Amino acid sequence: MHDNTILLPARPKMVEDSGNKAVFEIDNLYPGYGHTLGNSLRRIILSSLAGAAITSVKINGVDHEFSTIDGVKEDVITMLLNLKKVRFAISSGEEHEVTLKVKGPKMVTASDISAKGQIEVLSKDTYICEITDKTDLDMTITVMKGKGFVQRDNLHKDKVEIGVIPLDAVFSPIKRVFYEVENMRVGDRTDYNRLRIGIETDGSVTPLEALEKSIKIMIEQLHAIIPMHEIDLPEPEVITQKETKTDTDSSTDKADEEDVVDVMKTRIDSVGFSNRTLNALSNANIRTLGGLARKNEEDLLEIEGIGDKGVQEIVDILKEHGVAIK
Repeated sequence: MHDNTILLPARPKMVEDSGNKAVFEIDNLYPGYGHTLGNSLRRIILSSLAGAAITSVKINGVDHEFSTIDGVKEDVITMLLNLKKVRFAISSGEEHEVTLKVKGPKMVTASDISAKGQIEVLSKDTYICEITDKTDLDMTITVMKGKGFVQRDNLHKDKVEIGVIPLDAVFSPIKRVFYEVENMRVGDRTDYNRLRIGIETDGSVTPLEALEKSIKIMIEQLHAIIPMHEIDLPEPEVITQKETKTDTDSSTDKADEEDVVDVMKTRIDSVGFSNRTLNALSNANIRTLGGLARKNEEDLLEIEGIGDKGVQEIVDILKEHGVAIK
């Protein structure tokens, strides 16, 4: 008798460990689940883990970011770009101020930043600027906790005082993450997946913590949508030819239903959409014809990059596959 059970995977195991770099393996994943989990975890790891970053800088004697400082080799914009590379760890609290006060001549690095108490400079070797004479450099730096990338306009919605230079902030503690999928044998089958995930952090979290937190976030998100019967999702309309059934028709009903399901699972990147339409749909997280069929014309027009021509293209391609929008 055919076994329809979907086996559960093994627990992650660390196969490489180099401090802030590590590689994990998850074995016995059901065929196709390697990419499903790998891509989801990668996106969560990059976007949803909290970290600390510089959000504004105030430099004595400097009014704006397009200034230069006598005796300093770099202009202010270059200094700010270098400061954005400095990584911090905050043990408690959301916002802290640190200072950098040095006198030249000197090569200034992140190790010259004075951070006390609940904040620590992690990347002490990060180069900031070079003071070529006896110039004093005095700045106050604001560091905040956050997630992902946040533009400075969203960070500083209130007016900042004169001399304070707001910055875009990259809060993510992740430097790099990748995943690979390979086939492995489970019982008599050789198409099960082994998922390898490599993570490099800035040191504020360990790779293991990053993986565990991302898995927890995924579980919480999926748990929130478990009661699917409470969600009213309209069924996609399927275009069928009106024909008179014969006795032989009934024998193919089940196969026809399976064909419809397969069509709904067809990926949009395999049916001939133009690059413009495909990119717009992908950015809207629409991946299959079934996802498209749940939209009406008004929904499609609200997608950035989709106009009247795009809607007509979608309607035509769906029709070719026996599907219609709402």
